[in-house]
Amino acid sequence: MVGSRTFTFLGTGTSVGVPMVGCACAVCKSGNPRNHRYRCAVLLRLPQGNLVIDTPPELRLQLLRENVPLVHAVLYTHYHADHVFGLDDVRPFPKLLGGPVPLFCTAEVERFIRNTFAYAFRPYAEQSPLGYVPQLTFQRITEEPFQILGERITPVPLIHAHFNVFGFRIGNIAYCTDVNRIPEESWRLLEDLDVLVLDALRNRPHPAHFGLSEALDVIARLQPRQTYLTHMSHELEHVATNSQLPRGVELAYDGLSFEF
Repeated sequence: MVGSRTFTFLGTGTSVGVPMVGCACAVCKSGNPRNHRYRCAVLLRLPQGNLVIDTPPELRLQLLRENVPLVHAVLYTHYHADHVFGLDDVRPFPKLLGGPVPLFCTAEVERFIRNTFAYAFRPYAEQSPLGYVPQLTFQRITEEPFQILGERITPVPLIHAHFNVFGFRIGNIAYCTDVNRIPEESWRLLEDLDVLVLDALRNRPHPAHFGLSEALDVIARLQPRQTYLTHMSHELEHVATNSQLPRGVELAYDGLSFEF
């Protein structure tokens, strides 16, 4: 439908994914597909194109699962491996776009990408056939609102242990993964939300992520109309945890999608 917007969870898992290699717990061995979690990313299908937030290691598999033939732009929350290391999977898109894939990120994230994917920025890269290395261009973001594919996006500064990361607000939806503290000045950016997507790693507290009870405290303060929890470890079993959550709060799962 022309003008429709869809938000899809590409991945909802923590940095090691679920199931976790070497673990034989009930969640890692679960037959419920909602307990199988790729690393975190989301897809926004917008009237002017497809926007992916973060490029986790399973990006190719995530895009194939959701039947996404083209990504028009990428937006980054921060530079940790589980949010960046799938960047090479965008290699096919410049040929379809007729130019490089725009990456919207901070200067800090750009430096990390240039160092980590140095082969994409060597002198020969620009003369290489499309698809040989990722063809990329950077669009600098700060704490000021900006536009991607015709959509106004407001950065929400967050704290992730000793790292500064961004959540993002698009209309009345906010995506806040990888956070263990919300700076005082950011609370106002999260008021009057239709949907809040929030980090909830496990039941116990964690030095870099909200634990479940801490996430519920944030939700109680903000009072969004609907909340989906993400960046979850194998400690949160989907059915059992959902049964304990208050009305309007649910665990997200890979492939969950809603219009906004």
